[in-house]
Amino acid sequence: MPPVQTNRAEAFSDGVLAIAITLLILEISVPDTQGSHLLRALGHQWPSYAAYVVSFLTIGIMWVNHHALFQRIKVVDRGLLYVNLLLLLAIAFVPFPTALLAQYVRRPSGGHVAAVIYCASLLLVGLGFVALWTYLRNHPELRTADFSDAQVAAALRRTWRGPVAYVVALLLSLVSAYAALAICGAVAIYFVVPYRTDDVTDALT
Repeated sequence: MPPVQTNRAEAFSDGVLAIAITLLILEISVPDTQGSHLLRALGHQWPSYAAYVVSFLTIGIMWVNHHALFQRIKVVDRGLLYVNLLLLLAIAFVPFPTALLAQYVRRPSGGHVAAVIYCASLLLVGLGFVALWTYLRNHPELRTADFSDAQVAAALRRTWRGPVAYVVALLLSLVSAYAALAICGAVAIYFVVPYRTDDVTDALT
């Protein structure tokens, strides 16, 4: 397959990300209670709200930085499409571990397992972004003319910080599911501010 324009790849990616981020809210259910107990029941669901916010921010910032990444891509080839597809596979999976964590985080018998699965899923997403940057580093013909090897290398180095943080969160989840969720949230906040090297924006991991 000869290199082609990025339009279809971007449109497909936007669609997958939009569906994934929308599915997150479906896991927050309306409490089955009445009267004065409603407020207490709503408060009891706080893990669902926390997991929703962290996952929403994570996927949302991924979308922003995925868009910024593709602005530096001139054309795509079959290999890049497959790498991007694997990244989208990981992102589309995120609503499931989000719901799992929200439901089991307060249960001693399942909270740690749910947190491990959640952190592992975000780790896979982070590695997907690393794979995208690595592919672009190895295929300069796909990049825009003003996107140098040094800039790609700088972006790739920072992108690795996400997977490293997720590994820390995964290990910590064996002790505290809440602390692991907090680290995942911190990673999202870290990548809100774009890193720039001569106006180069990193992808979120």
